[in-house]
Amino acid sequence: MTPRPLPKSPEPHRVVALLQPPQSTFTLACATEVFGDHGPAVPARYAFEVCTEHPGPVRTQAGYDLLVTAGLDALERADTVLVPGWQRPADAEVPSAVLTAIGRAHRRGARIVGICSGAFVLAAAGLLDGRRAATHWARAAELAARFPRVQVDPAVLYVDHGDVATSAGSAAGVDLCLHLVSADQGSAYAMRVARQMVMPPHREGCQLQYAELPTSGPVADSLAPLLEWLAGRLDQPVSVADMAVRSQVSTRTLTRRFTEQLGISPGRWLLDRRIAATRALLEETDLPVETIAHRVGLSSAVNLRRRFHEALRTTPAAYRRAFRADKAG
Repeated sequence: MTPRPLPKSPEPHRVVALLQPPQSTFTLACATEVFGDHGPAVPARYAFEVCTEHPGPVRTQAGYDLLVTAGLDALERADTVLVPGWQRPADAEVPSAVLTAIGRAHRRGARIVGICSGAFVLAAAGLLDGRRAATHWARAAELAARFPRVQVDPAVLYVDHGDVATSAGSAAGVDLCLHLVSADQGSAYAMRVARQMVMPPHREGCQLQYAELPTSGPVADSLAPLLEWLAGRLDQPVSVADMAVRSQVSTRTLTRRFTEQLGISPGRWLLDRRIAATRALLEETDLPVETIAHRVGLSSAVNLRRRFHEALRTTPAAYRRAFRADKAG
């Protein structure tokens, strides 16, 4: 069936990406692919351009320079200002001229978007104070520590407040940009763009399903024997009282040791290990969910699905489809 022609937009929405060395080329490409030219199949409703604080060559992480001719004054004519990442050291300050230009654009009514670590720039500008924000899961703790007034959500793929939006890791920038296109131009247009990119218009789940499988990390001698014992008994029901008996301490003492040394409760630690084991079995085997549930000590497929969804915002079946190591591309 031939798609119905989309109505033309009288005035293109101007998106200006603010580049800062060393620029992530992939993060920039994610935005370019969504807001750039898609050829005659998709009518142009966006005008995309780039700028930088000091026009000229902009160093990239890929080892080559981008020649950017527009300066910060380009933000003055932007409908959306997009910050595709912030790759400088954790203690580096965002240039004051950049913060001033972003703040001026926001007060004028422009939408400000941070992709991945670009959230650091928005936070430095004060645009995320008292608001939820997303960034790459590996930098979420850093963002929260540096900007305590920002409510960092390490799980979601993106957060959109209307005037300000942030996304998780680089590819989640595509999710956010497609969401913004849908909000601006309607779902039919966003679907057309997504099809051109061979992308789903919306991904289910959250970014925690892409994070590394959790490990115990360094553990003090007082807990190491217990954790090793628990790791070998994930298929068995174990209570906090059982753990305390094994460690020959009270449940209160055991809970205090877990909190002090691992930062979580004994029950939370054990559930995290069960979820990690579930992820591995979904990725590496064809075992039914019911069988996996018994192997990891979650008793039933119903309980596993509930716990898995609470942890990763997706289903075991969807996770398996996405992460099977031997799946065809």
